[in-house]
Parts: sequence; C-alpha cells; structure tokens
Amino acid sequence: MARQEGSYRFGDFRVDPAAYTLQRAGEPVPLSPRPFDLLVHLLRNPRRLVTKDELLDALWPGVAVTENTLTRAVSALRQALGDTPGAPRCIETVPRRGYRWIARTGLDGPAAQSPPRPAGRAVAVVDFVNLTGDEALAWLAPGIAETVTNDLRNLDGLRVIDRWRVVEAAGEAGSPPTGIAAAVEADLVVAGSYQRMTDRLRVTARMLEAGTGDTVADAKADGRLDAIFELQDQIVRQFTAGLGLAGGAGPPAPRETSSLDAYRAAIEGYVQLQSLDARLLPAAVECFERAVALDRSYALAHAGLANAEHALYELTRAANRPERARLESALVHARRAIELNARLPGAHATLGFLLVSAGRRSEALAAARRAVALDPHDWMHLFILGHASWGGERLRAQARSIAHYGEFAFAHFSMAMVHVARNELRVAERVLGEGTAIQDRQRGRRQRLPSSGRHWLLGCTRLRQGDVDEALREFELDHARNNYLYAQEYTEASQLGRGFAFAGRGQRDAARDSFGAVLRTHPDQARAHLGLALIAQAEGRDGELEAALTRAETAIGELDKGGRLAEAAVTRAGALVLRGRADEAVAQLDRLLNEPPIAFAGWTIPVEPLLEPLVRANGFDRVLTRLAGRAG
Repeated sequence: MARQEGSYRFGDFRVDPAAYTLQRAGEPVPLSPRPFDLLVHLLRNPRRLVTKDELLDALWPGVAVTENTLTRAVSALRQALGDTPGAPRCIETVPRRGYRWIARTGLDGPAAQSPPRPAGRAVAVVDFVNLTGDEALAWLAPGIAETVTNDLRNLDGLRVIDRWRVVEAAGEAGSPPTGIAAAVEADLVVAGSYQRMTDRLRVTARMLEAGTGDTVADAKADGRLDAIFELQDQIVRQFTAGLGLAGGAGPPAPRETSSLDAYRAAIEGYVQLQSLDARLLPAAVECFERAVALDRSYALAHAGLANAEHALYELTRAANRPERARLESALVHARRAIELNARLPGAHATLGFLLVSAGRRSEALAAARRAVALDPHDWMHLFILGHASWGGERLRAQARSIAHYGEFAFAHFSMAMVHVARNELRVAERVLGEGTAIQDRQRGRRQRLPSSGRHWLLGCTRLRQGDVDEALREFELDHARNNYLYAQEYTEASQLGRGFAFAGRGQRDAARDSFGAVLRTHPDQARAHLGLALIAQAEGRDGELEAALTRAETAIGELDKGGRLAEAAVTRAGALVLRGRADEAVAQLDRLLNEPPIAFAGWTIPVEPLLEPLVRANGFDRVLTRLAGRAG
C-alpha cells in the first residue's frame, strides 16, 4: 500500500498535495492546476536541478507544448509565492537548463511529523565572562554555564536549551546574549561574569527577557575559589527565588565532584569533545582520564570519557578492522557512569549510542528510551533514540529531535536512511535536501558534523536514478574540513561514488583516478578494488580483473574478521556480480537479511552501484521488498 505523502511548509506557506491546497499564514492562495503541479514537483526535488524536459514530461505527459507554456507556469507560481527571478527565495533559474527549488522546506505527515513546541519558557545560558582575564581560570567560563544549565533543568516552568546550541550560536561574531537567545529560540537568557580577588571569586549573573533585554532576575555570589560548587548553587537558588519558581519533579542535577581539579579537567575535556575535531579527541580523553583518576566516583567524567573514547573508535569504523578495544573501554565507562548516578540522562543516552556501534540494538533501544524518559525534551536524547531504532520509530524520534533543534542537519540523514531502505529515493532526496540546505547555510560557523554525508547520500540516490551530472555535483561538495569527525570517512565514500559515476558513463581514466585516490590512503579498501575490477572488466583486461577481485576478496575477509559483517556481505555480493554469479549475489543479500547484526544492516542496497546489475536478476525484487518491510 502506498504511503500518504504528507504536506510541505516553507516560510509562512503550507502546501498539501493531497488536498490540492496552497496556504499562506493559514489563508488560501489561488493557484491554477499546472502551476500547483509544478510547485509540488519542485518540492519533491529540493536543491536538485530539474530540467525543462523533465518538467514538460511530468506536467504535460503525452502533450506537445512549448517551453513558453512552462515559462508561463513558472511565472504564475512565482507571482503566487511573491518570488522574483532576479532575487529568488524559492525558485532558482538555471539558464537554458531548468529550475532548482532553494527554499528551506519542512515536512509534515508520515515523512516527518513535527510536534508542537514543548511547554515551558525556554532559557539559554551563555558562557560567563572572565572579567579579570586570568587564563588559569578561563575554564570557568564554560564550566559555570554548564553547571547552571544543569541546575536550571530542575526548575518547574523552564525548558533549558542544550548547551551546544548556545555555544554554536555564540560563535557568530558579535552576538550579544539576546541575539544568542533569538538564534536558539529562547525566551530567557542567562548572562554572567566572574572575577578573582586574591583567593576569592565573585560570580554575578542576570536572567534577561530575550525580546526586550529586561532583567527578570539577578544573582550574586562571593566565596573562596574552592567553593565554586556552592557559589554556582547560590546563583540558581537566587534565580529560583527571583522568578518565584519551585524545584521540579524531574531527576536531580548530575552529581558534582568535590575535587576542583577533577571538575576543571572534565570541563576542559567537554570543551574539546564538543568541537568534534578529530585532532582534539586524544586531548579530551586525557582530560577525562585525569578527572576520573582524581575522583573515581565522578559520573559525568566517566560519561565524558565514554563519549571521547567512542569518538576515537568512530574514526576507525570505516577501517576493515575498527578499534573494538576502544569501543569496549567506552562501554565500561558508560556503564560505570550509570552505576554512580542511575538518574543521569546523558549516561543512558551515551550507553545507547555506544551499543548501536556494538551491534546490540535491543540493549541500545532500552538505554535510549531510559534517557528520553528521564529528560524528554533533550534533542540529543531523542536523536540517539532515533539512531538506535529503525523504520517508523526512527522517523518519529528524529522528527521530535528536529522539533527541539531544527538546525541539527544530521537528523535528516538518519531519517533518509529509512527511506533509502524502503527504496523511496525521491522521499529520501527531499529529506536530505532539507538537511543539506540547513547545513549549507551554516558554512563558516562552528558545526557538529560536516555535510559530506548528506551530499554523498544525495549523490548515491541521484546516481541510481541515472542523473550522473547531479550525482557528481553532490559527490564533489564539502570535503574541505577533514579534521571533523566522520569527514574523512564520507570524503572517501564520495570519492568511491565519483569513481562509479565516471565508470558508468565510460570515463575510465577519471574513474581510475578516483579509486586510486581512495587506495592511496586506504590500501585495503574493498570497494575501491572492486571499482578497479569493474574498469578492467570493461576494458577486457582479464589479468587485472582477477588481480583486483582477489585483492577485494582478501579485504572482504578482513571486514568479516573486524566484525563489519553487513559491509562484508554487501561488498561480497558486489564481487559476485563482477564474477557473473548474480544468483549467488542475491543469495548473499538474502542471508544478510536473515540474520543481520543490527536492524538497518544493508540499508544502502537500493543505491549501491556495485549491485545495479542485479536490478534484472531473479530474486532481487524479493530482497528489496524484504529490506523495505524491515524499514516499515
């Protein structure tokens, strides 16, 4: 049964294809049938060049019309949307070729149901200002803000904005506290400062109305530096009294250490970890290890160490043999954090995230659900719940995550995985297009993750649909920030994508260069060797074909030994295709779906270039149907 499409929203417009309506701010906008169909077609293909021929075929199938007819439809649509070709906000003209939808577009309905904004006034806490400029105390700027953020979570009537979002918004040059609050959609903002006077510390803070800058509560605390925890508690107690709020019914704030040195080490570790800069991850691990050594009962430090070690593991996950010992060590620290503070939501979320990497999905789901139960408004916990789940549950969890943090584009990638597994490639493109548009707007800003992954997957979906030019365009985007976590992995994946795209249209030298670039940094990359085998087969070089296949099959064996069973199975199927054994390739994919290590194993099968020849093979339809059913 076909899934209902849902509706689209951009700016103050809402489009419902099923009801055939266009509304602006809740009021109907008259639009003739052809311009409306044009609008829906563009919305279904965001950021992609939609050629004039494609539009003529889609809007006037079997009817001989001129390009002038299409031009008039575009003009009528632009008029309805208040758009102009000279300064487009929605429809970009690509001279002599076609059009591209460029507006940021949201999804409602089955593809992405966005719940209403959670209740409670939203408050953001910005880094405190170091008035004395003492570098030895610079760590307190994020440290006090982090602690105050955690303590405010316990107050009824407040919804606390994730610290990363605040730090990200503060990265914009010259952003005042109220500007930061506006960027994260906060109603209130806490801004403060601290200064050292001999062995004492003074901390002052104000809570401001984001819209007006008016002070609604203020606080001040003086004391010895080694009493910083009590000073921070005083700040929150004064805010509580000033706002007339009561303590919440939720979990208590995470337990703090009594060791100032351990606290400092943990804060410095979190600052480095949150950058997700691969170069800073070893230093983050060292900071957390120091914090744990100073106070072995410090739950937040154990959780931080688990996250930092997992991030280092993730840097190796694309290797044939990832560093599993690093992952196992991270799991130990995540479980230890929970033993020390079973009501620490972040520890459960961390454990859930790690268990997905370990292939233990049922345990991962339980941990992620526990994190969400403890703190249902944290976008990261919802994202991890989506990461641990699959099918409709993943789509719902990620939609909730996006509702809390609409600028986290990676959630769109997570959702698109489901649609790729369902072989709903146009829907996947739409979801990826929205996420990529969000992240492209963040160029030059500090970001959690590079957009390489979304560009890569967009390229894969377009390559499978035969649009090689657009596939190459996506594969060539956003590979400059290789110091970011996952950037190198997706850069390599895009190089492979380029290789298969070039090979598919006979540009073998360009394809050979792309595969060679991968092998220079990853000599045992199985898919790159299969790419070279594909070229050798096309050129009738049997000796090179056999040599490349042998190297690929050796690498596939290493994938098995490294525990990357799903990747090994899909790649082995590709090798069987090249050997002309299509039936065995289909059987290999069937076995993968019979006993997968995790539910979404094999999700790339519909867009895997190596498997394209199987489209006409007996049984491959059954594989796609089974894969889609698992993603239902």
